[in-house]
Amino acid sequence: MTSTLSRAIAHYPNRFDPGAVSGLPEHIQETIHRRERVLGPGYTLIYKEPVEFVSGHGAHLIDRDGNDYLDAYNNVPCVGHAHPHVAEAVARQMTAVNTNTRYVQEALVDYAERLLETFPEELSKLSIACSGSEANDLAMRVARFHTGGEGIIVTRWAYHGITREVASFSPTLGAGSPLGPNVRLIDAPDPRLVAPGSTLDEHMRQQVRGAIDDLERHGYRLAALITDCAYSSDGIFTDPPGYMQAVVEEVHAAGGVYIADEVQSGFARLGDSMWGFSRHGVLPDIVTMGKPMGNGLPISGVVFRPEICEEFGRNVRYFNTFGGSSIPVAAGAAVLDVIEKENVQQRVLESGIVLRAGLREITKDSPYIAEVRGAGLFVGVEIVKDRETLEPDRALAEDVINDMRDRRILINGTGTSANTLKIRPPLAFDSADVTRFLETFAEVAKNRL
Repeated sequence: MTSTLSRAIAHYPNRFDPGAVSGLPEHIQETIHRRERVLGPGYTLIYKEPVEFVSGHGAHLIDRDGNDYLDAYNNVPCVGHAHPHVAEAVARQMTAVNTNTRYVQEALVDYAERLLETFPEELSKLSIACSGSEANDLAMRVARFHTGGEGIIVTRWAYHGITREVASFSPTLGAGSPLGPNVRLIDAPDPRLVAPGSTLDEHMRQQVRGAIDDLERHGYRLAALITDCAYSSDGIFTDPPGYMQAVVEEVHAAGGVYIADEVQSGFARLGDSMWGFSRHGVLPDIVTMGKPMGNGLPISGVVFRPEICEEFGRNVRYFNTFGGSSIPVAAGAAVLDVIEKENVQQRVLESGIVLRAGLREITKDSPYIAEVRGAGLFVGVEIVKDRETLEPDRALAEDVINDMRDRRILINGTGTSANTLKIRPPLAFDSADVTRFLETFAEVAKNRL
């Protein structure tokens, strides 16, 4: 098989080169060849040597030879791979009934009430879909309807989904997926971009104000600013908290709404709060959720302030066949059970503190580490050629990622230059997992960093 790396995946972090398939184990080669024959466009594998898993538990994945890999990358199994409580709830519901929201479902109402209790009381209406892309698509439809505007502001390397609408404001998809003419880009909240004598609050305010002015100059009224509350694709920027108040003030002054994309940062991922926006003391107009909501089952959600969505609901019919159906709702309710019963938020907070402290200690003398940053169990380690120039070093980052994979620990890359290690494990990641991760990372760092 010759290399078919394409423009579409040129920036994709740590992608597998199909031209290297001949060096893989025979059964992996055969599956990849079959995959190439039958799967449609856009699929890619990760790691120089792709890996196949047959089972999992907690933050661990098991390959066909019984090898245990520590998963420090996958946020979709929010409370852990194959969590027995979630699995039992789904199996039980599958043997009972699976109906949609056109029928009365007490379990659906119970779940909506429980989920909304985790939000500020002003956010009191829930719509359910199947994916984060669908959630962000609906959120933007409502935002446009409510404001009468078309203008959208996102960060420079944001990812919000893959529908045609959402792809138009997801710059990380690259040159082959053009942005809409109504989309403007702003900096992620990187304190290093702040001019001397200014503050991050003022820097972000000026970014948003400039974007609004340029939209209006081109005939676009602002509909919404949408941000991933961990800036996952931009390189993971979670701190310092507080600057969002200035940003939201500018958005509201221009008649727009603020959409908090919690697909990656929600469900206690950042440790000190259930939702990423809470760390900043702001009230979004709309909040979107996705992947972790059902621990891997296709369920996503949009939470609204009622005054934002009421007129839309009176005038536009919205129905999603599987959004809000019985089985995904059972999974969602089970995830909330686990978060409560296992005190997941506290575990994330404690594990995250130890993890980041350990990474900083290991890399403190390295000339190739610009920063270790993040919150809870969402950590970025930025790798550069030189600490002074901050020139990105994607090749070194990918060497570290693949060295970790060879030692059976899974991470990946992120950021505009794909040079920031993305460490984002299932929230089942415990103290023993942290110890294993740090000991292995120290081995890799000794050779590479």
